[in-house]
Amino acid sequence: MAWNEPGNSGGSSGNDGNNDGGNKGNKDPWGNRNNNNNSDGPPDFDEIVRNLFGALTGKKGGGNRGSGGGGSNSNGGLPLVPMMILVAVVVVVAFIGKGFGVVNEQERAVVLRFGSYIETKGPGLRWNPPLIDKVFTENVTRVRLWSTQEEMLTKDLNIVDIKLSVQYSIDSAEDFILRVKSPIDSLQQAANSALRHVVGSALMHDVLTEGRAAIAIEVRSRLQEYLNAYTTGILVDKVNIEDSNPPKQVQGAFDDVIKAREDEERFQNEAQSYANGVVPQAEGESARMIEAARAYKDEVIARAEGEANRFELLLAEYKKAPEVTRQRLYLETVQEVMEKSSKVMVDVEGGNNMMYVPLDKLMESSNIAATEGRRGFTRQEIEQLTNHIKSEILNDLPDPTSRRSGR
Repeated sequence: MAWNEPGNSGGSSGNDGNNDGGNKGNKDPWGNRNNNNNSDGPPDFDEIVRNLFGALTGKKGGGNRGSGGGGSNSNGGLPLVPMMILVAVVVVVAFIGKGFGVVNEQERAVVLRFGSYIETKGPGLRWNPPLIDKVFTENVTRVRLWSTQEEMLTKDLNIVDIKLSVQYSIDSAEDFILRVKSPIDSLQQAANSALRHVVGSALMHDVLTEGRAAIAIEVRSRLQEYLNAYTTGILVDKVNIEDSNPPKQVQGAFDDVIKAREDEERFQNEAQSYANGVVPQAEGESARMIEAARAYKDEVIARAEGEANRFELLLAEYKKAPEVTRQRLYLETVQEVMEKSSKVMVDVEGGNNMMYVPLDKLMESSNIAATEGRRGFTRQEIEQLTNHIKSEILNDLPDPTSRRSGR
């Protein structure tokens, strides 16, 4: 026999006074579902859907039921199929909207579909289906900094304390995200390895002084080779050795050594500066003396050639008139000699007296008198006085033919 036969249902609704007989006649295990006043048992699924749609649309759910209309919709109800379509549309719209995203100018987006690499997207609007694609964005233009400070052993078995900084950027977003589990750790380990290799091949003096720039360049080259071999997608822009010092226990001794080297360089620079000033001066003086010697040589040669030419011309004239030429040469020679003398001596042949006329003293006295504003002897007066003395001496001689005068 069925749980809810029509006879039993009608008997139950017809006999309102006998509740016990109606309940016994109804075989429905969930109780009387058509009785709105009975709240026992779970709620109806259709009622739940109608109440939910009413809450979404603002309409009252449930509607009026007929007294015998079991589970059918009444006026004001909504069919289940359109409700499901509406929910599906909302879910699809939300699914599509969630897949949109924007890639900035500085970023690159790496797309994975079900865990497999699909593509790398550049700047712009993107759409990827959620729950299917996974997108990782990475800034590829920002310059990042990593620094470390380590104690290392040099080639000459000395310990140095080096502070290193690395400036890097992302060259390949795909390699940076997918190829290596921890690219930053790989960068740190590779930088330490490259630095130890380069410093271990250099002398301590080079590491502490002028060799730091060359060491930084070599470290950058070696570090980039390591990162390319690891496919980290990292591009090393610059490596700086910010500081390099010996251990603190021997810092004082190394400071003294560095100061001594600086003094050595200073002394060498001073010596070189002095040499740069003296050598050109000596070279200039040497060149001047050489040029003066050459000029003197040319002058002597030219004078000798001129004297030779004059002698040849004089010889030709002497051959024409020997006596006249001889007398003229004698007078010219005496005049040339006497013009350079400031003293006049007069000697008389046959006498023991020689007269001395101090022309230089007379001229000096005349110059002093002119300087002091007094009138002194002029040159013409001195010559007149000399000639007068000479004539008086010659007049006193007994034999005019035996006298000799000189000027």
